[in-house]
Amino acid sequence: MKQQTDVLIIGAGPSGSSAACLLRQKGYQVTIIEKQYFPRFSIGESLLPQSMVFLQEAGLLDAVAEHAKPCHFQFKNGAAFLRGEQTNYYDFTEKFSEGPGTTWQVRRALFDEILAKGAQQQGTDLRFGHEVIAVDIAADQPCLTVKNPEGEQYQIQAKFLLDASGFGRILPKLLDLEYPSDFPVRQALFTHIEDGIQQHPAFDRNKILITVHEKDHRAWYWTIPFADGRSSFGIVAEPEFFQKYHVADASQNENDVLMKRILADDAALSDVLKHAKFDTPVRTLVGYSANVKQLYGRHFALLGNAGEFLDPVFSSGVTIALKSSSMAVPLVDRVLQGQSVDWQQQYETPLRRGIHVFRAYVESWYQGEFQDVVFSVNQNDDVRRMVSALLAGYAWDESNPMNNESKRRLKSLAEFCRLQTA
Repeated sequence: MKQQTDVLIIGAGPSGSSAACLLRQKGYQVTIIEKQYFPRFSIGESLLPQSMVFLQEAGLLDAVAEHAKPCHFQFKNGAAFLRGEQTNYYDFTEKFSEGPGTTWQVRRALFDEILAKGAQQQGTDLRFGHEVIAVDIAADQPCLTVKNPEGEQYQIQAKFLLDASGFGRILPKLLDLEYPSDFPVRQALFTHIEDGIQQHPAFDRNKILITVHEKDHRAWYWTIPFADGRSSFGIVAEPEFFQKYHVADASQNENDVLMKRILADDAALSDVLKHAKFDTPVRTLVGYSANVKQLYGRHFALLGNAGEFLDPVFSSGVTIALKSSSMAVPLVDRVLQGQSVDWQQQYETPLRRGIHVFRAYVESWYQGEFQDVVFSVNQNDDVRRMVSALLAGYAWDESNPMNNESKRRLKSLAEFCRLQTA
């Protein structure tokens, strides 16, 4: 006999756990199928203030706040930028859009576990170590074939299916919904370090530090401080960039050597991290940007990174994940109430509208235009607040002029900033 539930969710990350909480608030039976066991390592540690709205909505914000100190989550109020001798920063409390202006920088293993436990406490049936083997959406209700930790298979059927599987991208792969991102293939090297930073004019523990490589503006570093003197540290560039620094050394971990060589080639950031201890193996991820043909189908929808992932440069991943849950759950509720829903107009189009704003800034960053805006000296205060709002995650605020026709306005703004510094 097939098991039954109201809503099936694949994945217990931020989008899956928050969706489960929102559905439980409406009284639905919810089951999450999660392949891994929590806590588990994940990047995307720098949250955006917009996320706080969605965590509050899901009834999860208090739990995160309670664990912030024991888990060494770092208070965050902005983003700082470094390029050679140039520095600048955006204070998220000084932004155009209404809403929270502060958040945290978190170890995702602990943060995601807090959200998952919150979903369980609200009554979600969360099954760790269970793997989706197949999906059938042809029947009146979608059905998953799942393998449990003992290797036994079972089937579970639901009235609606949400894919929150992140980089696993279960439904896009099983239903042939994937297509290549038009972003260039990029690679990330990342680790956690004991940063050793006591005081430095370019560093503020309350802000993520984004550093542009002095010799190649398409390459950049992230430094995300935690509250215990450690930081998440990563390097992002196209694979060809990393090949220039590659030196075979069988005696050491290749990625560890590569990261240190690239850091050493940037004098400004090397000075910031001159006392850092690299005590954790370096990991790598290549070709992470992805897209799908559509974000919904018959009795299913895709949430967060399962649908689209852009780039880590502005830390938009968790915000998009939580926003997608916030938008999808009211529509799932309507479907389960027997009402009609236009998923294209009520979910995909408005969700992608904000994603496209993030995309415009990401593309402008790698082209160098937005970097010129960030490092310009004489910035208009009103425009600065508009940009700060976007960097704080408020990409869906249509009252923000910089969110409308973002590509054109960013290009014009960059030209103006260049003239100012010429």
